[in-house]
Amino acid sequence: MMWGVTLVFFSYVASLVTSNDIIMECLEFHDFPPTNSASPSFLADLKVEGVTVEQTCMLNISWAINIDASIEYLTGTRIVIEAESTYHCKYNPPLAKTNLTGSMQKWFHYLVKASYGSTNIQVANLPLPFDEHPYKLFKITVPRPEQPGVKRFTPQVPIVELTTSDLRKEVPGNINITYIAVAIFGGLASVMILSSCYIVYKVCGANVATSLGFKRLPTSPMVPVPVLVVYPAENSAFQQAVVALAEFLQWQGGCKVAVDMWQQGKIAELGPMRWLAEQAGAADRVLIVCPQVAIPSSQLRHSPPNHSFPEPSIPAAAHDLYPLILNMVASHAKSASNLAKFWVVQLGEQQDKTPSNLALELRACKTFCLMNDLNKLCRSLHTQRQDDKISDLTFRPGIAHSEKSTMKLREAVEKLGRHQPSIFRQVELLKSVVTTI
Repeated sequence: MMWGVTLVFFSYVASLVTSNDIIMECLEFHDFPPTNSASPSFLADLKVEGVTVEQTCMLNISWAINIDASIEYLTGTRIVIEAESTYHCKYNPPLAKTNLTGSMQKWFHYLVKASYGSTNIQVANLPLPFDEHPYKLFKITVPRPEQPGVKRFTPQVPIVELTTSDLRKEVPGNINITYIAVAIFGGLASVMILSSCYIVYKVCGANVATSLGFKRLPTSPMVPVPVLVVYPAENSAFQQAVVALAEFLQWQGGCKVAVDMWQQGKIAELGPMRWLAEQAGAADRVLIVCPQVAIPSSQLRHSPPNHSFPEPSIPAAAHDLYPLILNMVASHAKSASNLAKFWVVQLGEQQDKTPSNLALELRACKTFCLMNDLNKLCRSLHTQRQDDKISDLTFRPGIAHSEKSTMKLREAVEKLGRHQPSIFRQVELLKSVVTTI
């Protein structure tokens, strides 16, 4: 009991008191991270090491913050532990109000309980910038400790040097020829079996693990894929789903997302047409997000409010960008290679035996339906890059995400989908009335 109280006290002190009079408090965070065009500079450094506290294995996460003019915008630090928790750490008083003159960097640290195996830890200052990937990544592997009382057995195989002349001599009676032969051939067989298992694991081990219910995760940091997201101006429910998709791709999907909601200042400066042309040229993929069924804006006016998500306003540029992207797709329709850059993402469950709601310009594009095709979309974004080598495509693991990381996106898509059956029936009824007239 006493060591447990000591551990809790040590963790509390380590997480709150860092140095001087600056107090840091880290709490679990389950919402989307705050973003702003005015953001602090990136972390100066990141280190993670395993430590033992009262016979408990812990991870000591240490990071350095640049002491420069940008700390005026610093509101906290975000710690993302892969497949586990996300923490937001706040500084009291804020670093901008402390006397840190003469210092180039300031180090802080936070203790978390370690999980055995390989873990990726990402840390970034808040608020996050709109169009950059500010995280520093550290990968650490925590070995599983040996069980007490269990000894490893290492067989002692006698080594006998044989020459041509030795083969003609009588073997001494204290050496068992059978034992030597079994040891040699056993060792060779073990090496061959281990080599075969390694090759099989590299080629198809990840697929076998997936078939057994395990989810594959990237084992090495990937270069963010530049992606442009364009969508029609529909309504608040559809807008929320687009926001959730863009944030998921930016923070969980390994992408660098350009979307009008995050770059309204640049759009006002360049104009919608020039901004769209520049972003489409810089992107590896252009994702055109569409609902499964066209939803009139008036349909959701009387729907009950959902406070799980903020109500995002639809940017004025969205009304201009969607017709422009349709014209851009139509202009590339004669070139299969150019058209392959444009992908369609439909939000909501696929309706059986319903006419396609896609615009004519988009029907030749590769299409994904969320949430069913979410992992397929993320894998395709990373494995179909033009600069990938054949070896990378063969051995690179797939991309998959935990239920926790997709929860907010799933809720937004399901909220949109709840309105579609009744809307679809209204659309069909309207079509039948028009046909009758």
